[in-house]
Amino acid sequence: MSKLECIIIEDEPLAASRMKEFISKRPELNLVGTYVDGIEALSYLSKREIDLVFLDINIGGISGIELLEKSKKKFRVIITTAYPEYALKGYELNVDDYLLKPFQFVRFSAAVDRVLERLNDSVKPSISVKSENRLERIFINEILFIEGMDDYRRIHLKDKRIMTLATFRQLEEMLQGSSVIRIHRSYMVNLQWVNSFSKQELQLNNRVFPISETYSESLQLLRDKYIS
Repeated sequence: MSKLECIIIEDEPLAASRMKEFISKRPELNLVGTYVDGIEALSYLSKREIDLVFLDINIGGISGIELLEKSKKKFRVIITTAYPEYALKGYELNVDDYLLKPFQFVRFSAAVDRVLERLNDSVKPSISVKSENRLERIFINEILFIEGMDDYRRIHLKDKRIMTLATFRQLEEMLQGSSVIRIHRSYMVNLQWVNSFSKQELQLNNRVFPISETYSESLQLLRDKYIS
C-alpha cells in the first residue's frame, strides 16, 4: 500500500507539533498540511483527495463535528480532543478512532494501525448477506463451505457460522468468478481449502462432500487453478 496522505486540523500549536512528531514516526503516513481553521480545512478537503484526517473538535471557523457533517468527500478520521463528550457523535459519523488528549505515541500508533487494517479489509473480496435482520459482511477467503439447511443456507467460516435465507442461486451470483463454487444441490465449497479431490467427491476440513454430475465438468476445469 502506498503512503496515506494525511492532514492535521488542530489550533493548539503544541498539540499540532506533537502530532507532526508522531506522524513522522509512522512511515506509512505522509503529512501534506496542517490547518487551524475548520472552514479553510473544509475548502482544502473539497478540492483534494486525502486519505486520513487528524481532527480536533474545538477549532476556528466551524467545529470538527460540523466539518465532518458538511464534508462530501470520503476520508478516514481520527479525532484528537480533550473533550470526551463528543465521542458518541464522532462514532455516529463513522470516525475510526477517538483520542483523548493528552495521549502517547503508543495510543496514537494503535489508532493508525486500526485505520490501516480497515483500509486493508476494504480491498479484500467480500459479499454481504442478510442474517437475523442485519447485514453480515463476509470475506470470501474466509468461507470454507456453504450447506443447505431447509429454507436456510449455513455459511461455514474459519471462526464462525452464519445462517441466511439467501438462496443458492443468489449466493452463486454473489460469488461468481471466485473460488467458492457449487458442487451439489446442497453444497458450495471454497476450492482454496480443499484437501483432496476425485471425480465423485472432495475432502475439505476433514469432511467429505459429494460432487453431483451436474457440476462435475465445471469443477474439473477449475481443479488445476485452485487444487494442487
